[in-house]
Amino acid sequence: MNYSRDSVLAVVVATCLAAPWGVTWAQPHAAHKASKHQSAPTPVKPESPATDVGQLPPEVLAALLRAKVPREALHVVVLDTALGSPARLSWSAQTPVNPASLMKLVTTSAALDLLSPAFVWHTPVYVEGVVRDGTLQGHVYLRGSGDPRLVVERLWLLLRRLQGLGIQKIQGNIVLDHSAFDIAPRDAGGFDGEPLRPYNAAPDALLLNFKSLLIQFVPDRSAQLARVQMEPPLAGVQLPASVPLSGEACTDYRASLKADWSDPSRIQFAGSFPAACGEKMWPVAYSAPSQFAARAVLGMWQQLGGQLIGTVRDGVVPPNLQPAFSVESASLSETIRDINKFSNNVMAQQLFLTLSQQQRGVGSLEASREVVQGWWRDRVGGEAPVLDNGSGLSREERISAQGLGRLLQVAWASPGMSELMSSLPITGLDGTLKRSKAQAVAHLKTGSLRDVAGIAGFVDTTSGKRWVLVAILNHPNAHAARPALDALVDWAAQQP
Repeated sequence: MNYSRDSVLAVVVATCLAAPWGVTWAQPHAAHKASKHQSAPTPVKPESPATDVGQLPPEVLAALLRAKVPREALHVVVLDTALGSPARLSWSAQTPVNPASLMKLVTTSAALDLLSPAFVWHTPVYVEGVVRDGTLQGHVYLRGSGDPRLVVERLWLLLRRLQGLGIQKIQGNIVLDHSAFDIAPRDAGGFDGEPLRPYNAAPDALLLNFKSLLIQFVPDRSAQLARVQMEPPLAGVQLPASVPLSGEACTDYRASLKADWSDPSRIQFAGSFPAACGEKMWPVAYSAPSQFAARAVLGMWQQLGGQLIGTVRDGVVPPNLQPAFSVESASLSETIRDINKFSNNVMAQQLFLTLSQQQRGVGSLEASREVVQGWWRDRVGGEAPVLDNGSGLSREERISAQGLGRLLQVAWASPGMSELMSSLPITGLDGTLKRSKAQAVAHLKTGSLRDVAGIAGFVDTTSGKRWVLVAILNHPNAHAARPALDALVDWAAQQP
C-alpha cells in the first residue's frame, strides 16, 4: 500500500478540526443535542469596569439585530500592531469570555517562543534481543513523545524501517510506551455526547492517526455495490468488503449506511450507499480508543508481511536500553499550520502537553497550565487566561478580547511572527476561513462552539497598514451573528 500525504493525512487532518469555523462535525443536530444538557457559557466579570473606545459600526449592529444577538454579547478590540498603542475600537474587551478555538493562539504562540519554530518530536524505536535469520529473539518498544501527527503513512514508514534491520518475525512482544504524558482516561463523548467524532479524540504520548479510521466507499454500478476499505488496517477488526448500492439522492450517506459501531471488533452496515454520492471517505473515531494503537500497530505489521508471536501491549522501555533508530516529526512551524488553519483540537492538546513534558520530563494538563500561565506573565503581561487543555474544546477556558489582542501584539514583535502569521487561515482562501464572506484580506484564527463564535488575527488595510482584530460572541445565537464578524473585518480594513 502506498500511503501518500494527500490521500490519507490531508483527509484526517481536515476532519479532526472544526466544521466551517470551529469544532469538527459541529452539525446542527449535534449542536442541538448538546444544548439539551449544557448551558450557554457565562462570561466571568472583570475585576474592574471595562473602558470602551469608539462605537460599534452600524453594519455590525445591523447584523447583530438580524441575528437577535444583543450588542452586550460581542467583545471586540481593534489595535495597532505596536504594543502600547491606543485602541482603535474597544467594546467589552476586558471581560473574560469563552474563546473556543481562539485559545489555540495562546498554545501555539507559547510553543513558538518556548520550543522554537524548528522544534521536532522524536519517536524512538528500541530493539531488545538478537536477530537470527530474520527473527528477533526478544521485544520491540515504541516510545511516544507526543508527536501530534504520527499518522498512518508515518507508522508504515516506521515499521518498514524496523524491517530494514532484518526483522521479519518478532518472537516476543511489541511494547507501546505512553509514559511521556500523565493524563487520566476520559469519556470520548463527555464533551458533547459525540464519541465517534474525530475532534473528540483524547491526547496520547503515542497518538497514532488521531485514534481515527478512514473508511472508503467506492461505488461499482455494474456490480450494484460499493466496495469498502479501511485505513489503517486494525488487527482483529472485521469490516464488510462491500455494501449494496441504492438509487437514493446523496443527502446523508452516513445515515443511509445505518452503521453499527457497538462492537469494536466488528463494524457493520445495515443500510446501503447512495450511488449518486460517488467515492466517499468517512473519518470516524474508533469506538474503543484505548485499543486503537495496539490494533493499528499489529494490523500494519501484518499487512507488511511481518509476524508477531507475542502480543502488542502497553508498557515502558527498560532502563539503559538504547534506541535502534528514531522517527522525526515535521517541524513545529509546519505542525502549527495544521493546528491553526484547520483548528485541529487533538494536535493542539498534544502541543499543550508537550510544553510541560519538555520542561519537566512528563507532560500533564496541570503542569502545562502552570507553564503557559508563567510564560504569559513573563512575556505578555496582564491577567493570564484560564486554561483547560489549550485547544479551546472546553467550557471552562476563558480569556478577554483585550488579552488576545495584547498576545497578538507581542507575537507581532517576536521572532516567530512569520511562522504564526502563516499558520492562520486567510479570508476566502483556505482553512476554516475558506467560506468567509469578508471582502478584506486578513489572517485570522477562528473559534466556534455551540454558543461561541470568534475571530482573532491580523487585517490588512488598503493603505498597507495592519490592524490586530479580536472579536468574540458568547450567545446562544452566536453562529447566526457571524455576518457581524465579517462586517468587523471589512470595517477594520477601511480604517486609516
